[in-house]
Amino acid sequence: MFVDSVKIQVRGGRGGDGVTAFSRQPYEPYGPPSGGDGGNGGSVVLVADPDVATLIEYYRRPHRAAERGRHGEGDRRRGADGSEVVLHVPVGTVVTTDDGDVLADLARPADQVVAARGGRGGRGNAALRTRQRRSPKFHERGEPGEHRWLRLELKLVADVALVGYPNAGKSSLIARLSAARPKIADYPFTTLTPNLGVVASDDIDLVIADVPGLIAGASAGRGLGHEFLRHVERARVLVHVLDCASHEQRDPRADLRTVLDELAAYDAREGGRLRFAARPSVVVLNKIDAGRDTARSVRDDLVDDGFAVLETSAVTGEGVDALRWRLIELVRESRHVDPQPAGSDAPAPVLRPLQAPPTVRVTRVDDGWRLSASHVERWVRMSDLDNPEAVRYLQDRMEHAGVDRALVEAGARRGDDVEIAGHVFSFEPPDDAGGPEAPQEEL
Repeated sequence: MFVDSVKIQVRGGRGGDGVTAFSRQPYEPYGPPSGGDGGNGGSVVLVADPDVATLIEYYRRPHRAAERGRHGEGDRRRGADGSEVVLHVPVGTVVTTDDGDVLADLARPADQVVAARGGRGGRGNAALRTRQRRSPKFHERGEPGEHRWLRLELKLVADVALVGYPNAGKSSLIARLSAARPKIADYPFTTLTPNLGVVASDDIDLVIADVPGLIAGASAGRGLGHEFLRHVERARVLVHVLDCASHEQRDPRADLRTVLDELAAYDAREGGRLRFAARPSVVVLNKIDAGRDTARSVRDDLVDDGFAVLETSAVTGEGVDALRWRLIELVRESRHVDPQPAGSDAPAPVLRPLQAPPTVRVTRVDDGWRLSASHVERWVRMSDLDNPEAVRYLQDRMEHAGVDRALVEAGARRGDDVEIAGHVFSFEPPDDAGGPEAPQEEL
């Protein structure tokens, strides 16, 4: 079963809690704090693996989570870090978020990206000791790991893509050109998933992809057009396969124009970044054993239009060797132009949105205010809100981070409810922060 698009849920491991502990010795009954830090949670990592050909493993098991960190212990013993989970995906996998943002493009073997980071371990009271706070009686909780849904979409990394109308003989050609054994039948849409084959020569090996048939409207999704067209995106060379045996039902020249129009429309939909028209290409007049006269008349028109044309028969093998050597020549030239050819050891950038700088954003809600700030929300999640000393420490951190000032500037008043990371606090600004008190209702 070939699966090239799945949705998965990934969850980084929660960080371990710190611990509150004190050294106790016969000669030192009230010793210093000795609580150790919690371990960091494990991360979920995606790695491009050339030995993996499909995403079916994640279709069957879409939920993946890393191990949580261990809690700290006394005598400053740090908890163990949680082990990470490595997910092996095919080379050419594009990782996007629920919002459609590209998280990573794993186009080269061994490319990897952290899909869900593990949470930080909480600090024990030994790490929270300062000159002013000599004996802290609180610790930090572990930070929750990242949790998100991701879309994995496979875009085959092939040197050559065979494109054309259904039943044009693409599967038969790839079977002749390589050791691939695709399904072959005498009805349209025999190929529902791409087939890959390898052509070997003395100095170069190239990968050929047999892309399922394209029809008019493919760029708009007709006939699963989007599912098929994305497998053409990474091909260096395009081979337009035309059926010369079905001239009574379809004109090969009209088929070529339709496919070219659909590629141009798909490129425009992608912002023009694919540039199909600028890629090396060749037109193959296939099935000449059953339509030699048609191939002869079509060839002249295509040559006049500036196309490089070859004639083949996947049944008899006629012209297949000439096509093979032509493809090897085109791929060799395209790799010479491309500074990082597919399969090379050159490092490729793996995308991941940069973390936004820590900013405090305050919005008005029906019953008060909502404060959004990644660092402040992390502090709240890692604080023991049942411990008064931990709450005072949190208040000091938020004041120094400008939270009180941001609330006052937004119009918050003393006594207003403020939601941070799912917890509701009563706003009590320091005297120098300003902010009038909310009017009290008369009883």
